[in-house]
Order: sequence, then structure tokens, then C-alpha cells
Amino acid sequence: MSRTVEVTELVLRDGHQSLLATRMALEDMVPACEDIDQAGYWSVECWGGATYDSCIRFLNEDPWARLRTFRQLLPNCRLQMLLRGQNLLGYRHYEDTVVDRFVDKSAENGMDVFRVFDALNDVRNLRRALEAVRRSGKHCEGTICYTVSPLHTVEKFVEMAKQLQDLGCHSICIKDMAALLRPQPAYDLVRGIKQACGQDTLVHVHVHSTTGVTLVSLMKAIEAGADIVDSSISSLSLGPGHNPTEALVEMLEGTGYTTRLNKDRLLKIKDHFAKVRPRYAEFESKIIGVETEIFDSQIPGGMISNMESQLKQQGAGDRLKEVLAEVPNVRKDAGYPPLVTPSSQIVGTQAVFNVLMGRYKALTGEFADLMLGYYGESIGPRNPEVIEAAAKHAKKPPITHRPADLLQPEWEELRSQALPLKGCDGSDEDILTYAMFPQVAAKFFAQRAEGPKNVSKSPAKAAAPAAAKAADGKAPITSPVTYEVRIGNTSHQVTVAPA
Repeated sequence: MSRTVEVTELVLRDGHQSLLATRMALEDMVPACEDIDQAGYWSVECWGGATYDSCIRFLNEDPWARLRTFRQLLPNCRLQMLLRGQNLLGYRHYEDTVVDRFVDKSAENGMDVFRVFDALNDVRNLRRALEAVRRSGKHCEGTICYTVSPLHTVEKFVEMAKQLQDLGCHSICIKDMAALLRPQPAYDLVRGIKQACGQDTLVHVHVHSTTGVTLVSLMKAIEAGADIVDSSISSLSLGPGHNPTEALVEMLEGTGYTTRLNKDRLLKIKDHFAKVRPRYAEFESKIIGVETEIFDSQIPGGMISNMESQLKQQGAGDRLKEVLAEVPNVRKDAGYPPLVTPSSQIVGTQAVFNVLMGRYKALTGEFADLMLGYYGESIGPRNPEVIEAAAKHAKKPPITHRPADLLQPEWEELRSQALPLKGCDGSDEDILTYAMFPQVAAKFFAQRAEGPKNVSKSPAKAAAPAAAKAADGKAPITSPVTYEVRIGNTSHQVTVAPA
């Protein structure tokens, strides 16, 4: 029996986020929109994730204007976004009424499908956002962040899928952000969800391509009953990105499974982004080919390239393998959280600190909060010695209840802080932009009238500082240097002395 498999196109969001550091300007997407709109996709992911941050931080674009533009140019497509549950698109938990307002305004501005996830798979952190999506009348997609550990099993993931179904989700997404979903677990997990939640439950599968095995995983997921799968047009695919849309279509030839995609339209989309991609070479991931080591480190590809770059700038590029080896240790101590924004940055940064300064000699505030339960509950127990160090560092006790329960209503305070800022237009959208990224928003509001900035056309950057000139990253540290990493709006600095 033949069956149609639906496809979500990622090129307008996760495709360029994974390969080009989310730097693609709207003007480089607009020419492809007509073909995308007519290609036959189930949905087009075009907003959320890191795009909101990147719009105001690097591109001088209003993210809400970008969403409205996509709504206008893609009238026949469901628009889809990635939403971090109680974190929204920022890096902290927001009070419930702020979550409600963000979802309402996103729906009002044109969003159709909300893929809602929590970095710890803590369903308590999803409930409010899922309720808001359902109340808005839009498609509510509950998300399981796929990961591998001694405690993560198919049965545990299926149990979470049933919880999401009980919360009224219209579909269940298996989100594999680090290309860890091997073919057989993909089959077992999709089949398990279908059996537990019902054959009519929509199952949506998202994988990256970094480890080289996940196109096969998509095939096995489809064989098990997956209804929708994600891909990215071939000219912005592979590496730490995603499997190519055209390859997916050709893979299904002769199998009894088909898609509704128009190959002529796909070719035009491919050709457009093939011309655009070289202009962003400065931001392109240097990870190419296959990286099976990720099965051990579980760090998403973009995070690896970021850590590698920062280590090289400090003359410590030859210590990347030490950091990658330390990541699983930190993750175990934290109770095996999945590694996805923001937990991947938090765990990865702490691994860097452990390598450069000694294990837990210095903690970031975010890692302390992760250990103390302020991001939510992890699947496994946390290392009690590290919890004690975190409590001492943060000067607060561990918690077991939902983190957002600690928050007081904050909308009026956010509004009173945002309105006086130069360039703030007083809209709820601007207040939400301020809520997500207060420091960045202030700068953005002040210069918004200057119009979007396409960084692909920017002049060559100034010469790198001396600390970054050791091309092989192996130059010895001869004097103290400062290592800086950023998680959201917070920068962390640590001085590394000569060996």
C-alpha cells in the first residue's frame, strides 16, 4: 500500500542556523519564497530557534517584521517555529503570562505550527506554552529531545510522548539535534509512539546529518509509520545541517512511499541557495563530511565548531579533544540532560572551564542553576558534591518544583523598562523583544531605523588579535590570556595562566 510522507523544509531557519551561524538575511530568502510556497511542503520552518537573537544582534532586522513578511510571501504554507517552552526564545525561564503573550503575538503575526521543546525534557516546562498554543487555535507540536544515555530508553521516550498527547498536542516531534538517532532506535521509537498513542497520532521526525547515519534513520522512521520528516534543500544541507530534501525524495522512489513535492520547484530552490551560500563563507561551519565522534561527545556540530574557534583564539586549540572527552563527564554529573540550547552551551562551557582550570574549580552561574534544578528536572540524579559546590557558588538552595513557580508577574515591569528606550515603539512585540534580550534590544531599537544589515556584504573583518593568529591553535600560552564564552546575554571570562 502506498502512503504519502509529508515534508517540512528547514532552509529558512535551521538550515542556515546550523551551517551559516544563523546569519542569512531576509533579503537572501525572499527570492526563493514563491517556489517554496508552491513546492508542496507540509510546513516551512522559518522562525524561532536562534533566528530571533540573530536578527536583532547581527542583522538589524525586526524578527516580527520577518515573520509577517514570510506570512505574506508564503500564503499556501504552514509557517513553523521552534519554541523553547518556558524559555521562549531567550535563555531563562519567563513568567507564565509572558509565555502566553508571546505565543498569542506569534500566532497573530502569522505563525501556524509551534514546535515546543524543553532542554531537559521536563514536561512541566512545556505545559504553559502548549496550553497557550492550543488556546490560540494553532497547531501544537509537543517535542521529545532525543539523546542517548544509560537512562534514556525507548520506553522512557514513549512515556513522554503519552504525556504530551495527554496535554492535547496535535503532533509529537522526535527532535534529534545532534544526529544521534540511529536507524533501529528510530524505527522502535516511532513504532512505540504509534502503539502507545494511537496510529492516527501525527509523528514528526527531525534529525541532523552530522554523524552520517540519519538518512537511513528517516527511512526506518517512515517504515515505522512516521507521518512527517524534516529536511533542508541540498545546497544548504549535510555537515552539521540536515539531510537533503531532494535525496529524501529520491530515496523513496520504488518503496511505496511518496511525497507531494514538486521536483522542478525543488531545483529552483536549490539553485537559489547555491548562489547565496558562498557569500556567507565567513560564517560557514568548518565541520564537513561525517563526525561519528559525536556519538561519544553528543555535542551538536555547531557547538563543536564554536568551542574549537574559541580555544584556538586562546592558543589552546590542541585541547579540543580534552574538552570533548570532558563533556560526557559533566553531562553525567548534571543527570544526563539532552544537549540542546541552552543545556548544550551550559554543559559545553563548563567542560571548557574544567579543562582549562581544573574540574569544577570555577562554575558558571548557568551551570550552578542547572545543578540546582532552576532549569528543571533531569532524568538522572545529579552529583551531590557538585550540587554542594553549586549551592555555595549561587548562594541558594536546590529546588524540585517547577522553576517558573518562583517567578512573579513581570510584564508591567518589562514594559516600564522597555518604553523609555530610544526607538522602542511601545508595541507588545517590542516589549517581548526586550524581554528576550534586554541589552541587545536596547541597541537594536536605537538603530532599527537604519534598516537591515546583510552581513554577507560587509567588508572584511579587521585583522585578528595576536592571540588568534596561531593558525594551528598550538602556540604555547606565554602570558595570561582571557577566555570568553557567551550563553545568551551573559559573557563568562576566565584567565588562563601559562602552563
